[in-house]
Formats: sequence, structure tokens, C-alpha cells
Amino acid sequence: MAYLDNIRTFVRVYELGSMSAAARDLRISAAVASSRISQLEGHLGIRLFQRTTRLLNPTEQGNTFYKGASKILEAVEAAEADISDITRSPRGTLHVAAPIGIAQRFIAPAVPKFRETYPLINIRLRSSDRKLDLAAEGLDAAFFLGVPEDSNLRIRKITDCPRVLCASPEYIRNHGMPKTSDELRTDMHDCLNLRYPGAPEFQWPLQSADGVKRVTVSGPFESDHGEILTNWALGGHGIVLKTVFEISDHLAKGRLVPVLTNEPPLPIQLACLYMHRRRQDPKARLFIDFMVDHIQAAMPK
Repeated sequence: MAYLDNIRTFVRVYELGSMSAAARDLRISAAVASSRISQLEGHLGIRLFQRTTRLLNPTEQGNTFYKGASKILEAVEAAEADISDITRSPRGTLHVAAPIGIAQRFIAPAVPKFRETYPLINIRLRSSDRKLDLAAEGLDAAFFLGVPEDSNLRIRKITDCPRVLCASPEYIRNHGMPKTSDELRTDMHDCLNLRYPGAPEFQWPLQSADGVKRVTVSGPFESDHGEILTNWALGGHGIVLKTVFEISDHLAKGRLVPVLTNEPPLPIQLACLYMHRRRQDPKARLFIDFMVDHIQAAMPK
């Protein structure tokens, strides 16, 4: 088991690119993680990483060993999954990710209930609005708003989420109510965008009498955190595109008001992404099924 722990630690260090990040992920100290890598290097007689005070990069031998090591862990996980299926007592750890709004409103509240039913399954939930790489980050499942670009992933649709353009009453008083989407392209209005490193040029897909219009918008504020955009909108700093479930309370209480209701945004798909082999893992299958049912029941109509 010690050798397997060393391999597991190496794989997480390789995937996360950081000794400390891997240690946190594995719930061990950085010193233990470093010791396991040193033991593995001693056993193999090679250097797996080039280390400096700031950087940690895999060597050529480290890149080669990762390919085999990840297959070893996959084989062990598959064997454990087979046993769990036979015993009907799924066990192990699931690494799951979701956008911040989805994680806060739907996933996190339901995790304790899921574990009451399956007490041998541990959940590691990561909440982020940025684009995630399931394979590189070792994720078993990722909930996603939009259309995935990676055709190698499996997708399970959960629902279509209505969206709305909105702003605070203060913003409307100061800037006026936009009458057409063309006004969003001008300096008349500030648009608040969700943007992360590598994101393409931002466009809002709006429904009009002539079909779908993709309106390129800009503004003084951008963030990779959806709640920050909501707070800026509440503060009167611009127009924001949000899913209705995220801001239903603000809309009901008048803190945000819909704009351009004659050209509403297209709904956005909420789905769960997973790699084909991991869907076969009983614990991943159970978790995905549980969360899909929970989200569909809890989503505001």
C-alpha cells in the first residue's frame, strides 16, 4: 500500500503541478507528499521532477512514468469498483466540480444527504466558474453550464436554465432602459462579463424577431466569479446576463429588474460531464444519478 500511495501522490503532484496543492487534495502534509515522491524516485532510480524554489516541472522520465502510473491507478480503481458493485457497498473518493452558483445552491446542500445513503463514499467538491479539464485535474464528474468543447467527454443533460438580462433600478435611473440590443454595443451601457483566462470574445445570444442575435458586449468590469458580477449589478455598475435561478430572489424583491425583455437571452444547458470509463464506476454513477434527480426537483420553475 505504501508504494501505491507513493504512486497516487506522484500522479496528483503531476496533475496539479504543485506539491502543496497535491498534499491538500490528498489531505496529507506537504512534507509527507515530498517524502513519498523522494521514496518513489529512490525506488525507480530517476528524477521525476525538476524542482526550484518556485517551479516544479516533470522530467522526461516523469512524463513517461505518469502515463503508466495513471493506468495503474485506473486499474486499481476499476478493480475496487467491481468489488463495490458485487458487495453493493460502493466506497472510495469522488472528485467533483461545479460552477460556483450550482455548487452553492444545489450540489453542496445535497452532499450530506447523499453520504447518509452511501456512508463509504467521500466527496471532494471543487467550485469554480472557470473552464476545467477533467482528465488533467483528475475529476470524476463536472457539472457544466453551456456546451462542452471536448468531444471525448460524455454528457448527461439535466435541464435548460432560463436566463435574463438585468440591472439594478439605480443603474436604469442613471443610464436609462435599453430599448434594443444594438444599444448594448455602444458606450451608452456597461455590460458585466464572466471571463476567465483563455475565454473567447464575449457575446450574448439574444432572441429577436429575426432569429438569434449574438451581441458582442463590453464594459469596465469583468470577473471569473459569477457572484461578483451579481454584486456589481446590485451596486448599479452595469447590466448582467444571469440564469434565473441565481437571482430569482433579487428579481422578486426588485433589487434587480429585467431589461430588454423583447430580446431575451437564450436558455443555457445544465449538464454533467464525465469521462466514459468513470461513468462505469458504481459510486460515480450513483452520485450523478442522485444529483440529477435532486437538481431537477430543486430547480425553480
